[in-house]
Amino acid sequence: MATSMLKSPTKLLHNQLALSSNASSRISTRSSIVVPVSHKRRSSRLFSIVSMAASSTTPVQTFLEKSPPSQQNLGVPIMVNACTGKMGKAVINAAEAAGVYVVPVSFGCEEEAGQTFQIGEKEFLVQGPSDRETVLASIHDKYPNLIVVDYTVPSAVNANAELYCKVGVPFVMGTTGGDRDLLLKTVQDSGLYAVISPQMGKQVVAFLAAMEIMAEQFPGAFSGYNLQVMESHQASKVDASGTAKAVISCFNKLGVDFDMDEIQLIRDPKEQLEMVGVPEEHLLGHAFHMYHLTSPDDTVTFEFQHNVCGRSIYAEGTVDAVLFLAKKIEEKDNKRLYNMIDVLREGNMR
Repeated sequence: MATSMLKSPTKLLHNQLALSSNASSRISTRSSIVVPVSHKRRSSRLFSIVSMAASSTTPVQTFLEKSPPSQQNLGVPIMVNACTGKMGKAVINAAEAAGVYVVPVSFGCEEEAGQTFQIGEKEFLVQGPSDRETVLASIHDKYPNLIVVDYTVPSAVNANAELYCKVGVPFVMGTTGGDRDLLLKTVQDSGLYAVISPQMGKQVVAFLAAMEIMAEQFPGAFSGYNLQVMESHQASKVDASGTAKAVISCFNKLGVDFDMDEIQLIRDPKEQLEMVGVPEEHLLGHAFHMYHLTSPDDTVTFEFQHNVCGRSIYAEGTVDAVLFLAKKIEEKDNKRLYNMIDVLREGNMR
């Protein structure tokens, strides 16, 4: 994968971090993909794409019969929610390439309800906010070993997890944000199998694991050091990077005093091009992170940096997480809640 390094990292942070107070105001927002599970309003909109031959046949059932798994598909059906999003599309393409069957139905927003979208060689029907529990239960009945992949929006994380747990469908949560403590508690209380990680890129996760080992074995090693953090993502990413937060937590354990709201978020394309050095072709899909440590007397500096262009690293990692989770379910593993470090430790990634 093509990557690009930040321009003059040390000079960049010393000269440009003053922009941090303005950077967050440039973050653009996007509409929610899935509404909270408590939302009960039923949509009056009819599905215009698929006609119902009989009242007992729903559009979802019709679509499921229309695109059954092939003999070449692995025995792990997945449902990718927010299939029209960039990560949703990337995961679908990666899964199909790996021989994983992707159910041609996805949860989406009200504006997409009832519409079909061509992704790769398959059409997908989008189910809107209404009747999500009924629809998910019917898909789970047809595919008992179903695993859901969630790349929706931060505001939908907790409601979606509650739904998956209620219906009993194992899931891989790639969406960042939401109340993470509540998310973990919801899954633990339900006893459902799930992989939850703010970072699905395997190599980046390996770096995070190394940071956690260092923080555990050498607490306070960087006491008194000053930390500056800058992260740049496409303008559509509304929240601070979950990866950055995880790295900062490690630095906190290492003795560094730094609050999450001090992260400098770069979302303006002009700044990303001129200040950060993001290739123009990757402005709509990148993840650049830089962590700059300075000793109390300014005589020692450390810099950690990881830059990702595109989304394939996350999509491939997500497919690995799906296959890992399916294996753990088949083995009836006592541990049911995992993260990507668990996936890495398994050591049998593609």
